[in-house]
Amino acid sequence: MDKAKKQEVITTFEQKKGDTGSPEVQVALLTQRITELTVHAAAHKHDFATKRGLLRLVVQRRRLLLYLSKKDADRYNKLIRTLGLRK
Repeated sequence: MDKAKKQEVITTFEQKKGDTGSPEVQVALLTQRITELTVHAAAHKHDFATKRGLLRLVVQRRRLLLYLSKKDADRYNKLIRTLGLRK
């Protein structure tokens, strides 16, 4: 992911200026990275290291979403609706 795209994602989901640590920003960045790796994994079926890394990112995103759903259900629902995630 290039810097411009990453910065665009951050500014879209930040809670306040310069926010990179909120769950919304982290989940959005992970979702972007997961999307890119999914395309790569589909094209390179025998790249098992990428598949392992992809699974790790999916688990990390799931943990953050679980945390956010317990902490603030409204923010969680808004985030999954915005990103188009299931649940």
